[in-house]
Amino acid sequence: MFDIGFTELMVIALVALIVIGPERLPRVARTLGHLAGRMQRYVSDVKADINREVELDELRKMRDSVQEAASGFESTVTTELSQTEAELNAAAEAKAQAEVSPPPPQAATAIEEQHKP
Repeated sequence: MFDIGFTELMVIALVALIVIGPERLPRVARTLGHLAGRMQRYVSDVKADINREVELDELRKMRDSVQEAASGFESTVTTELSQTEAELNAAAEAKAQAEVSPPPPQAATAIEEQHKP
């Protein structure tokens, strides 16, 4: 993030020693260390929260796509079952009509002519 080398740190430490003084420098350094640690923890917590939100969003998208696929499959199965049921009902009704009604007269004469020796 920051490109600070050893020589720059030595210059900063020397200036801090001169400005703050040797009595308060350890206390200030300790306080800065605590603040830096808190800042790092805060940044890591924010990163973790962002990662959780991204993963949660991905899971929501996956759930939505699975639900769409399931509803599409369900509608396809329902449509196919309805069509099959309609076809079976039509076939059963046609068979029932054929058994109940006598054959038309032209068909009866054609059948009789086929069976004559």
